[in-house]
Amino acid sequence: MSEKKPIRKAVFPVAGLGTRFLPATKAIPKELLPIVDRPLIQYAVDEAREAGIEQMIFVTGRGKTAIVEHFDVAYELESTMSERGKSLDVLEATRATPGDIITVRQQVPLGLGHAIWCARAIVGDEPFAIMLPDELMVGTPGCMKQMVDAYNEVGGNLISVLEVPREEVSSYGVIDPGAVSGALTEVLGLVEKPPVDQAPSNKIISGRYILQPDVMRTLENQGKGAGGEIQLTDAMARMIGHQPFHAVTFNGRRFDCGSKAGFVEATLALALEREDMGEEVRRIAERLLKR
Repeated sequence: MSEKKPIRKAVFPVAGLGTRFLPATKAIPKELLPIVDRPLIQYAVDEAREAGIEQMIFVTGRGKTAIVEHFDVAYELESTMSERGKSLDVLEATRATPGDIITVRQQVPLGLGHAIWCARAIVGDEPFAIMLPDELMVGTPGCMKQMVDAYNEVGGNLISVLEVPREEVSSYGVIDPGAVSGALTEVLGLVEKPPVDQAPSNKIISGRYILQPDVMRTLENQGKGAGGEIQLTDAMARMIGHQPFHAVTFNGRRFDCGSKAGFVEATLALALEREDMGEEVRRIAERLLKR
């Protein structure tokens, strides 16, 4: 294989309507809902930056401009805070260098595969990352950093997986595993929501990908799959056997912030770990549980 191109770009599909969180998401994108005091999208962008990714590509829809504004300079806010002697450190991670944040529109909701395809002109002929902000991945180092390190070792295409109890596999996409080497597992196939007794493994796909640009050409010629949508899983499955394809078992925790219960779990878990409020939150939780 030729020298591996570095992973410089990440695509964030953020065009969804967030209907599960209505009415909170009627006017506010679900990606801006905070886990304690940081929006979901901020966690994902910070994870990408830690992995050395330079360019964030947001695939947005109507009513999502606030996501871009979150990463803009808020002159009035910063000026007022400075005048009042307040530290601006809390805003440091929200500032983007011009050109770091690029948006493209997904005008019709045709699925995740279609959302990724909408970013094809910006991705160009480079390998790129995909990050689903709904899935909050907490680890040291972060999930994407673990994946980029693995990519630098084996190249090709990679997906992040987590091991779950076998009885839960029918809710997820699952890999058909080949050879295992440490955290790396060769991927022989992908199975979407298999019955428990037919699942090839208990390793579920978990919202982080590194893909070669060829996937864009695969998506371009692909028909609609499950749910009448253009599925990313279908496109990836067609690349297996033609290019190296590995799964990285993430050393960390995943919170499904696309569900209300998962969102509350993430908020509570991260709040309990914070030095500035962990003890107080623990006391509150214990008091509530005694009722």
